[in-house]
Amino acid sequence: MTPFIAEILGTGLLILLGGGIVANDILNKTIGHGSGWMGITTAWGLAVFVGVVVAGPYSGAHLNPAVTVGLAVAGLFPWADVPTYIAAEFIGAMLGSSLVYVMYKDHFDATEDGGLKRAVFCTAPAIPNKFRNIISEIIGTFVLLVCVFYFSEAEINDGAGTKVGLGSIGAIPVAFVVWGIGLSLGGTTGYAINPARDLGPRIVHALLPIKGKIDSNWSYSWIPVVGPIIGAVFAALLFMTLNK
Repeated sequence: MTPFIAEILGTGLLILLGGGIVANDILNKTIGHGSGWMGITTAWGLAVFVGVVVAGPYSGAHLNPAVTVGLAVAGLFPWADVPTYIAAEFIGAMLGSSLVYVMYKDHFDATEDGGLKRAVFCTAPAIPNKFRNIISEIIGTFVLLVCVFYFSEAEINDGAGTKVGLGSIGAIPVAFVVWGIGLSLGGTTGYAINPARDLGPRIVHALLPIKGKIDSNWSYSWIPVVGPIIGAVFAALLFMTLNK
């Protein structure tokens, strides 16, 4: 296991489970059809938990180019490793979304609405308004990164600051953060808050021979990429300002 492989595997699991809940909710004839927004946001939070559990010990579990860039801007991650991490995150996202298609192939075929099929792979705004849509992605990612910067390790109150390893339990906080962002802020754009999560599967959607497929909405595709990066940079600048 290397950081590169860990980011591929962690991001792949994240997208497999995250895209899987969307497929289970909106595609026809699934057992979980119509589970609703609570089910979607909860499963995405748990998907983050799974990805972090697997990748955390080896790569720090960025699983998101916005996290990678934000940490680098704040001086907490070497810029030399940024391209490798981002490449791994995109590879993982594309692999994960491909597996969602393989698993739900019969249900894709049973669904006539091309927009619903596309929604399994990538986000779209509830009300198209590019300015407000990108603001939504900036704010959502800003919240995520601020929390990432201020996560603290458990320690024993013995006066010496003894650190305590929490193992897999340490992945719970970020899962709650993503869950909260989805519940509170996800109703405008579907809270991509992760360029790899949106653009990687969107590319897969364009490449796969999906029955009744519509376009991949490339005119919107830059928003879930640029917005999260801007939000991450703002969070990093705030962190550096407050911790001089």
